[in-house]
Formats: sequence, C-alpha cells, structure tokens
Amino acid sequence: MEITFTPIGLIHSPFRKLEEMPIQPAGAFGILGTIDLYPDYVPGLQDLDGFSHIYVIYHLHKSDGWKPRVIPFLDKQERGVFATRAPHRPNPIGLSVLKIESINGSQISVSNVDILDGTPLLDIKPYVPQFDGAQDVRIGWIAENIQQVKNVRTDRRFSG
Repeated sequence: MEITFTPIGLIHSPFRKLEEMPIQPAGAFGILGTIDLYPDYVPGLQDLDGFSHIYVIYHLHKSDGWKPRVIPFLDKQERGVFATRAPHRPNPIGLSVLKIESINGSQISVSNVDILDGTPLLDIKPYVPQFDGAQDVRIGWIAENIQQVKNVRTDRRFSG
C-alpha cells in the first residue's frame, strides 16, 4: 500500500543548518518562527485562535533513509529507532508542540520552534492537555540524560 501526503504549507524558523537546531521544543524556548499555510487550507484555521498550543506534524525532508537502530542525540549507544525521537525513521514524520503567538491570515506566528527553515507542513492539531496529558509516565533510557535536552543541538548524523 502506498500512502501519499501533500504539504499544506511551510514552516519557517531561524534554523537554516541542521547543526544549529535544538533537538526538541524544550531546547527552543522562546525561539520564534512562522507557519505559512497554502491558500486552500486557510479556512481550516477558523477557531484555532482559542488555543494556546498546537501539534505541528511535518515531513523531515532532510532525513536520509532509516535504520532499525540508531544512536540518538541524547545517548552514545544504539537504541531501537521506535524508542527514540531520531529523524532517521521509516516514515520521516516530525512532531512538535508549539505555542501560538498570533494568527494573521494564512500565517501563524509560533514560539518554541525546533524545526529546520523551509520544512513542509503536513498537519496542525490543537494541543489539549486533558486529551494528551498521560499519567504515570516512564521515559526509559532518556531519563539518564534528560537534563541535556535544552543544550543539545542536532548534527548531520541522520542526513545524507
């Protein structure tokens, strides 16, 4: 079965090189960016201004291929790719929770952006803590290095 996605817009950020980017939104606190929706999708923004945060789902367009085991940014040993947030995935799909700063026409100004400039946007969904706030959470191997997330930047290990 083949699945095809069509981008609905572009994400813009100050990050033009992979080596500059934070690895997660927690390391991008206050960093501003914009989401520019293509005209056909602008009516879908109705009522989004009542939300403070959104899930942004995007294509990791600079990720090259995948392997079932990777060395993630916060570790030095191989892990199963599904136990990581590494971009080197079978389907290179990224997910970030961003804060909405404003919505003006086809443009959403956002903060906490950890995304490469020019990244194709696949979807937007409202973040609702009562829907998405899991209880009794364990974070596996990441617990050993979680304090590093705000300072680690990406590198070229997952690009061609």
